[in-house]
Amino acid sequence: MKTTEIRQKFLSFFESKGHAVVPSSPLIPANDPTLLFTNAGMVQFKDVFTGKETRPYHRAVSSQRCVRAGGKHNDLENVGYTARHHTFFEMLGNFSFGDYFKHDAIAYAWELLTKVYGLPAEKLWVTVYHEDDEAHDIWLNEIKVPAERIIRIGDNKGARYASDNFWQMADTGPCGPCSEIFYDHGPGIWGGPPGSPEEDGDRYIEIWNLVFMQFERDAAGNMLPLPKPCVDTGMGLERIAAVLQHVHSNYEIDLFQALIAAAGRETGCTDLADNSLKVIADHIRACSFLVVDGVIPSNEGRGYVLRRIVRRALRHGHKLGQPKPFFHRLVGDLVAQMGDAYPELAANQARVEQVLRQEEERFSETLENGMKILEAALGGLGKGDRLDGQTLFTLYDTYGFPVDLTADICRERGVEVDHEGFEAAMARQREQARAAGKFKAAEGLSYQGVETRFEGYEHLQGQGTVTALYVDGVSVDRIEEGAQAVVVLDATPFYAESGGQVGDAGLLQAGPARFQVSDTQKIQSNVFGHHGQLSGGALAVGQAVQAQVDVQRRASTVRNHSATHLMHKALRQVLGEHVQQRGSLVDPDKTRFDFAHDAPLSAAQIRQVEQIVNDEVLQNRDVQAAYMSYDEAVGGGAVALFGEKYGDVVRVLDIGFSRELCGGTHVARTGDIGLFKVVSEGGVAAGVRRIEAVTGDNALHWVQDTQAVLQQAAALLKAQPSDLGDRIQQLQGQLKSLERDLDQAKSKLAASAGNDLAGQAVALTGEARLLVANIAGADPKALRGMADQLKAKLKSAVVLLATEAEGKISLVAGVTSDLTGKVKAGDLVGMVAGQVGGKGGGRPDMAMGGGSDSAALPGAMAQVNDWVLARLQG
Repeated sequence: MKTTEIRQKFLSFFESKGHAVVPSSPLIPANDPTLLFTNAGMVQFKDVFTGKETRPYHRAVSSQRCVRAGGKHNDLENVGYTARHHTFFEMLGNFSFGDYFKHDAIAYAWELLTKVYGLPAEKLWVTVYHEDDEAHDIWLNEIKVPAERIIRIGDNKGARYASDNFWQMADTGPCGPCSEIFYDHGPGIWGGPPGSPEEDGDRYIEIWNLVFMQFERDAAGNMLPLPKPCVDTGMGLERIAAVLQHVHSNYEIDLFQALIAAAGRETGCTDLADNSLKVIADHIRACSFLVVDGVIPSNEGRGYVLRRIVRRALRHGHKLGQPKPFFHRLVGDLVAQMGDAYPELAANQARVEQVLRQEEERFSETLENGMKILEAALGGLGKGDRLDGQTLFTLYDTYGFPVDLTADICRERGVEVDHEGFEAAMARQREQARAAGKFKAAEGLSYQGVETRFEGYEHLQGQGTVTALYVDGVSVDRIEEGAQAVVVLDATPFYAESGGQVGDAGLLQAGPARFQVSDTQKIQSNVFGHHGQLSGGALAVGQAVQAQVDVQRRASTVRNHSATHLMHKALRQVLGEHVQQRGSLVDPDKTRFDFAHDAPLSAAQIRQVEQIVNDEVLQNRDVQAAYMSYDEAVGGGAVALFGEKYGDVVRVLDIGFSRELCGGTHVARTGDIGLFKVVSEGGVAAGVRRIEAVTGDNALHWVQDTQAVLQQAAALLKAQPSDLGDRIQQLQGQLKSLERDLDQAKSKLAASAGNDLAGQAVALTGEARLLVANIAGADPKALRGMADQLKAKLKSAVVLLATEAEGKISLVAGVTSDLTGKVKAGDLVGMVAGQVGGKGGGRPDMAMGGGSDSAALPGAMAQVNDWVLARLQG
């Protein structure tokens, strides 16, 4: 039974039992920042199980694509070394949300395995949690599994409910016992049944886990019965395929055999049992689906996990003797195997190939050099020795070798790695970077006072009390006129730089004391430092001040910040959901936005983004801010930036069609943004693009300045601005025509000069003649044509021509075919060029060169006669 048929039979069986067939969710969990990747079928239903979400169905079935290659669930290091570990796999699952429970879940599983898939009942063993008498009795009395093949699994982790057969979503929340189904591969394979000392063997393999969520664990550890118990099951498609196809390893199933054959084709490896081919076949699945779901190789978060997987595959290709890019060529083979089940894979084939090829080309430049460094380090080590942490760090930092890739190679040699030394080297680098960096004065200030209360969402002026003063990083009680200082207040309307938005500027005033604030930075997460200079009077700790934010500067900044949210949303609409923020800078002049994308934006795409944003501006909708729990925010569709740290309570901004978590300051209505205009777009790093845009007055000024340049150009070209394109094309055509005329004139001039120069040739031996000439003002490009004409006219000759322009000497040597056996044009021009501070070379009959020492040219040309005669006379 083929893998595709196994998958479809599973879905069809449960559909016939009233289950809704739910498509696989993406590998990036939509509303679960606790997970790096979707790692189980129940992830997309988590909020349904907890009651936060409802669906129009109470039974569901899915084939969920999963990745376990980062974070808590990381199988990467085992891939290629075991029969059943994968970075990517498919989880078949059926789910009940308060509908059926243990009886039906167990009956469905048994019917599918024994009736639909046709597995022998005597080959199946089951486990239950040792306190779950209900499940035990169903298996024994209703399904008729013999008692000796039903195993109770106890609490083997030191506490009640701490068992492999008791599942829980987290420390609190839904949980319950589970029942696992095992397949017995027979006595020919070592291993014992679950719960026995030999359970880690490969004879008895778990194929399906049925989870019965029947309790709610509270903070005190109490188990409260759920009013609507649920069912969550999971069966690895690859594992059940191995059983049904009568093979022991997942890598022997039809799907993997096709990918392994493709990997062998692309690497030139004919031994299809080679473990490196298994690694490559596994990794092309994970990498392709990660790219489909919007992940791009990078040095952080999910992108770094993808980069690690790609580079691990490339290293195994290199190990098989394939140094050239090959990995991306397997995408088509994967589409052939899985494209029908996952149409999104086929639809994105070209993009997946492009992203993987770019990463291959990027890494291939350093793989060979890095491998030389590693091989040299391993050369002096034997089994059981340890690779030092500094080498590990050098490979990571200089050559882009993920640590687990180096550890993978070391494991193959029986060498351990010094992870502690690596971490120490990494820590040293961070310290050096911090020491070398230009940090603002606020960083490192020691402050023990009250936190700053930020009032700048509602007001641009207010009153606060000075709680601390710093001069040159030192705490002082008082500052005098002229002092450069940092002022801390207990309350302020000034926004401190955060989330990409620059800090406010403005004025702090107390009687005659006037402190000009040039920037506002955070000393601590909730303590704001006002940087600036005291232009008059004196200021002391404990003194009350009036705080006034620069209104114009703040207004320009918030326009740009609000436009950034709209632009982020528009980019995702135009380019795809893979677009993710990689950094931003919002100041009064512009918004600068970095985002994950692997190709330049076309002019049409930029115009589309501008149109979408300006449409939102014109709708002039209210901007709403609300505080809520993080879970409530992301559950409501708010975009949370991966890698950012958020508290339990977050601020959610609704700006037009955009909803994001943001603590920045914003316009009151989208119409306040005014005009939005993209002014530049380009790449800043691999897979990262940057857009700069302007709004409001800045956008108006940009348009006016651009129009002024356009009108000036139109006036100079004597055309209307709307006709500039045609006028420029016309002038370009005229220019090309003039250039052709000029080249023809130069050719005629060269021919005429050649006729005149031929008379200057001197006799050598026999019919051979020599012409050496320095032609002032000649076009270097024309010298070659002149040399050809002179060779034709003189019949048997050696020609050397030179010209000088702007301190540069150009040389051309030509030799007729009857003389090239003794005199080589390349040798001649090389001899002369070497004496004038240059070099040259070429064919025996024609060669070119140059130099820069004009003073040496006459002497070098004077030697040509003797040099040529010596060669002609042997």
